[in-house]
Amino acid sequence: MLRKCHWIVILAVLSLVVPSVNAKVSKKDASRLTKELTPYGGERKGNKKGSIPEWTGGITEKDIPATYTTRGQHHPNPYKDDKLLYKITASNMHIHADKLSEGLKGLLTKYPDTFYVPVYPTHRSASAPQRIYDNIAKNAVTAELANSGAGIVNAYGGVPFPLPYDAKGDVNPLMILWNHMTRWRGVYVVRQSSEVAVQKSGAYSLVTSQQEIDFLFYHEDGDFEGLDNRLFYYLAFTKRPARLAGGAILVHETMDQLKGARQAWGYNSGQRRVRKAPNLAYDMPVAAADGLITADDVDLYNGAPDRYDWTFVGKKEMVIPYNNYALDDPNLKYDDLLQPGHVNPAHTRYELHRVWVIEAKVKKNIRHVYGRRTFYIDEDSWGIALVDQYDSRGDLWRVTVSHLMNYYEVPVLWTALDVYHDLVTERYYVAFLDSEEENSLTFKDKAPSKRYFKPAALRRRGR
Repeated sequence: MLRKCHWIVILAVLSLVVPSVNAKVSKKDASRLTKELTPYGGERKGNKKGSIPEWTGGITEKDIPATYTTRGQHHPNPYKDDKLLYKITASNMHIHADKLSEGLKGLLTKYPDTFYVPVYPTHRSASAPQRIYDNIAKNAVTAELANSGAGIVNAYGGVPFPLPYDAKGDVNPLMILWNHMTRWRGVYVVRQSSEVAVQKSGAYSLVTSQQEIDFLFYHEDGDFEGLDNRLFYYLAFTKRPARLAGGAILVHETMDQLKGARQAWGYNSGQRRVRKAPNLAYDMPVAAADGLITADDVDLYNGAPDRYDWTFVGKKEMVIPYNNYALDDPNLKYDDLLQPGHVNPAHTRYELHRVWVIEAKVKKNIRHVYGRRTFYIDEDSWGIALVDQYDSRGDLWRVTVSHLMNYYEVPVLWTALDVYHDLVTERYYVAFLDSEEENSLTFKDKAPSKRYFKPAALRRRGR
């Protein structure tokens, strides 16, 4: 029962991992982050056609809608007046094939009558506080990969590799993966949301929980050595349904998972006992997601990368989910959003952005249910937007979509909704549903004391 109601939420915020090779760049190269590149390492200039604009700072305080007045409220859409440019459907996707991931093509092919990709004008809305930009600039000349990719050293408070190149000048795919794992998502976050496995018929049953995440890597007064191989603390309490309410889970997430696995404890409200939970990693199926995702699917990828060989495919202009404020609209009802096969595309938004594309192929004589995975990472935030997952025969099996948006009160670009599709069973799993909740995410500048995240406190908090 404990695993069923909590394990998916535990891993929903995971972030870590990558290989070992020197990654430090010169101060001269790092100076590009204030000139032709964004502070995150993306290209400042737009494309020649003008369909991707120049990055001019993303959403800043002056761009926040006047109707947004209180931290934690749902986010008014700053782009509500945008008109739909075009719809990509099963009948016209050949025209846009070079801008579509294989996963989106798979969804269009699987659900030709109901699924489509609505494309809107591109807004490079990604932004972060100045201190994050300052930390990234420092990391660029100091950060290195360690322990064959299972950890990093000499980086703190920002992505470690804004210039993800090895000593030969080649793009290192694992540096890109690390940037996703350690991307900025605030300091301390409280969220009440639901997750649900939607059956082929469209039937579903919600499980609602409150999650609290302390991103240790982003404490203002911290440092890398002080982390002691810890990346974040995670605490979750089940609120609904009543039969599961009262259960709680605590996770201490490690930075280098080969050096030390994540630790987790669960509180069972029926037994009133705190127990050490087993480690969940790699391709272990997540029970709470009805087996639709693996442990390392959560947050689109988490954990050690050692079961795969990683390659850099290229940097491309692709249609990806972006600025999905409609999914945070308090008027949006789950019954309207959750349809058979996929979420209602009328409430989603896609834009043309540049992405880094990396691929993972399972190593010989190593077991993993996914033989190959392709990741599409936004250049302006290092957040993975899309993932294609293939089975051991090489057939497209699962497709993951992260509907990104900027929580502009922080600011931070993060997910509004993560959706995991299984093309074989025609079921899908959704994480972070919160439009029917009273509040959206609440970001705080400081976390409670470390004692707040001790196993001894779990029983008291659970009750």
